[in-house]
Amino acid sequence: MTDFTPTEMMTIAAARALTNDDVCFVGIGAPSAACNVARLTHAPDITLIYESGTVGTKPDVLPLSIGDGELCDTALFTVSVPEMFRYWLQGGRITTGFLGGAQIDRFANLNTTVVGPYDHPKVRLPGGGGAPEIASNCGQIFITMALSKRGFIEKLPFITSMGHGEGGNHRERLGMKTKGPTRVITDLCILEPDPVTKELTVVSIHKGVTREQVSENCGWAIKFADEVIETPAPTETELSVLRDINARTKKAHEAA
Repeated sequence: MTDFTPTEMMTIAAARALTNDDVCFVGIGAPSAACNVARLTHAPDITLIYESGTVGTKPDVLPLSIGDGELCDTALFTVSVPEMFRYWLQGGRITTGFLGGAQIDRFANLNTTVVGPYDHPKVRLPGGGGAPEIASNCGQIFITMALSKRGFIEKLPFITSMGHGEGGNHRERLGMKTKGPTRVITDLCILEPDPVTKELTVVSIHKGVTREQVSENCGWAIKFADEVIETPAPTETELSVLRDINARTKKAHEAA
């Protein structure tokens, strides 16, 4: 078996969550890498949509931002941002949203706004962009983030994008008809919300990782499912595709 890094394991495990029939709203960074690995391996017909209005894009290199020309150049077509959000997203035409974040809590709510008090933050983050609408309107949400006490915290200082709110049926009580986050993929494990409480629960641990490592890197007393499986290691094909697109991306951006 080829050696792999925790980040490669996270990206490939995230890619595997997608299917050939998905229409996926893609976030920049780790979500974009996962979605394009899926497109280049087991899901060649997946439709990737970016916030800038590009539909059916097939980038040869990973974009630096939603405004990267690579997205428009390789898209099936491009629409205006208002049309993207009103017709495609709010119209219920997107099956899956793939997001990342700076911080997350036990109910998969995301913070990309501030670290610390809102009025006097320690760090001012980039903000929500389209993530709040993506989290609310896509059929389901996948989240990919490295597991750490800095990112997985007991209580968020600010909720930018709603996951399962206070848990339970909170989304339903607010009139939200989509599933919300159904999977959180990290560099150590995979979590899914409990069917009743909606609290994130470990369902799979990556090869070579222990339960103690998972617990030590989470900011709350993380729970484990009754049956926790070992995440299948990346295949040579998956690793090759991921490393190739990362290498092309690095070369292209260095040249630019």
